[in-house]
Amino acid sequence: MKAPAPPTTPARGAGRTDLAWVVLLTLATFALATRLELHERMSAVAARLEMWEVDEIPMTLLALSIGLAWYAWRRRGEAARLLARNRELTQQLIAVQDRERLALARELHDELAQHCSAIRIEATYIQRSQALDQIRAAAERAAASAQLLQAGVRRLLRRLRPAELDELGLVAAMQSLCDDWTARSGVACRFRPQGALRECGEAMDTTIYRVTQEALANVMRHAQATQVEIALVATPSSVMLHVQDDGRGLAAGEPARGLGLLGAAERAAALGGSFETRSAPDCGTQVRMHLPLPAMDGTAA
Repeated sequence: MKAPAPPTTPARGAGRTDLAWVVLLTLATFALATRLELHERMSAVAARLEMWEVDEIPMTLLALSIGLAWYAWRRRGEAARLLARNRELTQQLIAVQDRERLALARELHDELAQHCSAIRIEATYIQRSQALDQIRAAAERAAASAQLLQAGVRRLLRRLRPAELDELGLVAAMQSLCDDWTARSGVACRFRPQGALRECGEAMDTTIYRVTQEALANVMRHAQATQVEIALVATPSSVMLHVQDDGRGLAAGEPARGLGLLGAAERAAALGGSFETRSAPDCGTQVRMHLPLPAMDGTAA
């Protein structure tokens, strides 16, 4: 009994179909040219137009076709690498989303749900209690649970959207991020804003803040640094972010980009900017992002 043939993927089937059409079109062209003697007729026409060098057109078109085929072959490798990179990024983003959803669900269940249950229990106790001191104690416990519940909601909201950006603005939010990170990690972090940073828009502010967060997270996880310096440089046409640490750096051959930095590069590209990392063993790591600013109204006048 013969083994069943492996199924053909849609992409491979489409490629075979396209190749079959190319072969059929080529054979049809050869048959038509042979029957109508197109070469002889074209030669006769070209002989009459020798002064215009028409007979050189076929060789020119052949060279153009070969050049276009070579160009397409060269771009094929770049397209394959870009496709593989996008697939890797998509898979990693899906994995991160799943982990974040799981963490949020666990926190909602373990903390917020417990506080809600505690408030309900205290409310029921107040309804059934007759002694004033017992009612007061239950109300205090309910107030404490409500305060913890509010703090948990704020913590979850901060994970979804940095509230400091809306409340303080970009520069103050960056300084707050740097101070909080120093308090958590014990590593000195210095923030230096330079230039007059005008309103950039929510998308650019969020990108700068999130990329800085990711760079600091990488320093905490991998760098073994003793200090970090963050510079936010504003010019009339662009904003540049530099994050430099004095950690161990990356060894030769060690990948310079994980998922977080790959996502940072995508964020920068979405705003028309650029992103790069530079590192060397025992020389620390530098993260650099350049974002163009939109032209202000009236600047072209």
